[in-house]
Amino acid sequence: MKIGIIADTHDNLSAAEKAVNFFNNRDVDHVLHAGDLISPFVVEKFSKLEADFHYVWGNNDGSRIHINSKLEEMGADSGKEFESLELDAIKIALLHGTEEDIVESLAKDSEFDLVVRGHTHETEIREDPHLINPGPASGYLAEEKTVAIFDTEKMKGDIFEI
Repeated sequence: MKIGIIADTHDNLSAAEKAVNFFNNRDVDHVLHAGDLISPFVVEKFSKLEADFHYVWGNNDGSRIHINSKLEEMGADSGKEFESLELDAIKIALLHGTEEDIVESLAKDSEFDLVVRGHTHETEIREDPHLINPGPASGYLAEEKTVAIFDTEKMKGDIFEI
């Protein structure tokens, strides 16, 4: 199974569209967004995904009531601060990651096979324990707009520029 990973969209509509096209062209089964969509109109871009969408709140998200309404319209779960998922027998912790101690505790916790986080606007992939920060899809505070794909069969993640 392929899992698309994205974070820190920050209202960049063209980047959101590129990410959706990227994930659709690579036949990902799920897309995990690690926070900071920012506003409800960005959610509409993700409604074109051909994959299940999972979202957690970021520290910059506004209008959570309206974002939740848009998420529900597209059949996604409402935003949460943290989500624990099991996809293809892989236990995943999904969070924005504003508290480094919490991120590190989750990464070291044997309960999770993969921790997905955002917030820092820096790409990171660790393999032992597995942790992925896809970097900012918006490109803000970075030189590139990036996302990641995690392959559950290979237990390997890769970062891609969009």
